[in-house]
Amino acid sequence: QVQLGESGGGLVQSGGSLRLSCAVSGRTFSVYYVGWFRQAPGKEREFVARIRWSIGATYYVDSVKGRFTISRDNAKKTVYLTTHSLQPEDTDVYYCAAKRAAVENYDYWGQGTQVTVSS
Repeated sequence: QVQLGESGGGLVQSGGSLRLSCAVSGRTFSVYYVGWFRQAPGKEREFVARIRWSIGATYYVDSVKGRFTISRDNAKKTVYLTTHSLQPEDTDVYYCAAKRAAVENYDYWGQGTQVTVSS
């Protein structure tokens, strides 16, 4: 089992920044990717970014490239999503999730953290 817990969400003005944290615990040796996703009420969950747990390789959805940075601290077993130039359309619940190498989909999820960007 892998457990994930997000923190760092909040209310920020347009153009502001937040750093979201995802603490990863449990069988972390089985983690291949940790990803960040976001979801607004009534909308499908959207992939935002991912990081390969072992080597730190990253990948982003086009809409956040240049504004969001995913990183990890292996010693703290924490993955960060640093967000800049936030816009109202970035308002969502942000989730982190873990994917194991042998599994097709992300199968461990955190509870989410709310990010609200005011105009």
